[in-house]
Amino acid sequence: MPAPLASPAPLPTSPWRATPLIRASLALHLLALVTVLWQPALWTWAAGAVFADHLLLTAAGLWPRSTLLGANIRCLPEGAAARGEVAITIDDGPDPAVTPAVLDLLDSYGARATFFCIGRRARAHPELARAIVERGHALENHTEHHRHNFVMLGPRAYTRELQAAQDSLTAIGGQRPQFFRAPAGLRNPFLGPVLARLNLRLTSWTRRGFDTREGVARHVLRRLLCGLRAGDILLLHDGHAARTTEGQPVILAVLPELLSALNRAGLRPVTLREALI
Repeated sequence: MPAPLASPAPLPTSPWRATPLIRASLALHLLALVTVLWQPALWTWAAGAVFADHLLLTAAGLWPRSTLLGANIRCLPEGAAARGEVAITIDDGPDPAVTPAVLDLLDSYGARATFFCIGRRARAHPELARAIVERGHALENHTEHHRHNFVMLGPRAYTRELQAAQDSLTAIGGQRPQFFRAPAGLRNPFLGPVLARLNLRLTSWTRRGFDTREGVARHVLRRLLCGLRAGDILLLHDGHAARTTEGQPVILAVLPELLSALNRAGLRPVTLREALI
């Protein structure tokens, strides 16, 4: 079993700065307002421009790996890649029917993983959340409730969701989460400032297996291994996992094959904290 990770110092973060897209959006809104005040007859053109801008911002938020709305960790840094490291990230738990078996599989290969946990689920199963940390893995923020309308929330609701999960996971795991993943990776421009205030770093992935809806293990594994290289961030789920035809959570069928493939390729699974510190 891997030893528990030492509690690291918080990763350095920068104050929130609007991206070029957000700055352009703000300028467009101001221009539209001035246009309507100066030439009211042009209101339809101004409204159309603002509507098109909102469509673009929405599209950027619906692209999980996009950096148009702000910084977004999509792969490990060059130093980690040079060391042959990859990051396995596991979302939506902890789940009492799945997480213990996932931890056992990781232990059997000496692998470490990052668990993006839902605060509400961690509070319901604190012994599992603590086991994640005690067995050498990292516990990170995946919101308090995993709301399906997360992409439509405003700044106050974002703050409540993220702060509640921070408090839950810190109290249970003893370490303050330093990374955040949005539900399904979807977000809007209000998220960036909230992440900066809470000292969290948005993290997506390099490749995913779509294992919440794909129950065929070989298909999930193929998506994860196709083009795999050092520095990749891989996404799997212990919560909301699809089932195989035998009724097994698909992650339990995929993980041994994935870990064996990583071993053969000389790649070492580490936590995001290990790779980025």
